Amino acid sequence: MSLHRRPLRVLALPAALALSALAACSPGGSAARVDPPPAPPADVAKLCAALHEELPDTVAGLQRTGTDPESDLTAAWGGSAIVLRCGIAKPSKMLDPKQEGVHVNDVAWLLEKLDDGGFRFTTGLRLAYTEVRVDKEHATDAGMLVGLSTAIAATVPEGISSY
Repeated sequence: MSLHRRPLRVLALPAALALSALAACSPGGSAARVDPPPAPPADVAKLCAALHEELPDTVAGLQRTGTDPESDLTAAWGGSAIVLRCGIAKPSKMLDPKQEGVHVNDVAWLLEKLDDGGFRFTTGLRLAYTEVRVDKEHATDAGMLVGLSTAIAATVPEGISSY
């Protein structure tokens, strides 16, 4: 009987390591690696800091996750399932009249489908551009933008950013 236990112990360690590795990769497990945008002008950075304080704890049922590096310009939910970057430069696609968009809670969003099946939403007509990337699994509808739009409408005034 002891012969049977020894191989099980040897196999149990790799299995436990595999499970802990999967847990670390699961949404909401650890800080999401998010590159902040290049330093925006001070007035834009101030708006982004105010937005950062108003962002919801959950988006699309996913808990807010820390970002690495920590920044008032970034936020994430569910690991890297939903990633926000505030203070980005004006996207060139904003000039294309054929681009699709949606309005959610008085915030206009440029809508772009990404090659990996996810989406990128970028605010328009606000004094700071904010980008939200959503992975394929969570990009089912624009409903996930409701809480984000509410926070943006409360902290980033309407207007056309010069940045």
